[in-house]
Amino acid sequence: MSVLLEFAMFPTDKGESVSHYVSRLLKVIRDSGATYELTPMGTVIETETMDEALAMIKTCYDQLEPDCNRIYSSLKFDIRKGKPGRMKKKMQSIRDKIGEV
Repeated sequence: MSVLLEFAMFPTDKGESVSHYVSRLLKVIRDSGATYELTPMGTVIETETMDEALAMIKTCYDQLEPDCNRIYSSLKFDIRKGKPGRMKKKMQSIRDKIGEV
């Protein structure tokens, strides 16, 4: 199974710049060993199961909860059985179609 999760999570009570808080979440994701890609508007993660994806969200929330009074999060899932490695394969499929390396 392949679970693609695109999510953003950040505190809304810490001012205009929240990169200090977001970087804490990226460390959690990086240390998990999951395939991921940081984008300007969120992070895309690929896990093998829904439980792993949900655990990642919970762990990220747990990083912010102790010192943040309000946390915003948006989540999108794309779940497909039997197709691991989709994060890279989906992007390569588009690149192939537009003639990009």
